[in-house]
Amino acid sequence: MSRPTGNTPFPQRARSLAPRQYGQPVTQAPEPIPVKAWVVTVAGDDLEVAGDATAWTSRAVRVRFVDKFGHLDSAWLWAGAVSRR
Repeated sequence: MSRPTGNTPFPQRARSLAPRQYGQPVTQAPEPIPVKAWVVTVAGDDLEVAGDATAWTSRAVRVRFVDKFGHLDSAWLWAGAVSRR
């Protein structure tokens, strides 16, 4: 699942987990938490990004980051793909 992010070409947008994948309940971060994360694009490229965790469940983390085109993006990622900076 992907969301519009400025002028980032569609195949380069981050692939995000669907709600049925990341599950419930969702905990919102009171303050963004600096993280490193592996993002997979729609085209299948994997990129390590620096970003902020803004929410999480027991299985996944929502990460906000700036993509390689300079546009703000966010994606739900599997928890194993995210670590604190």
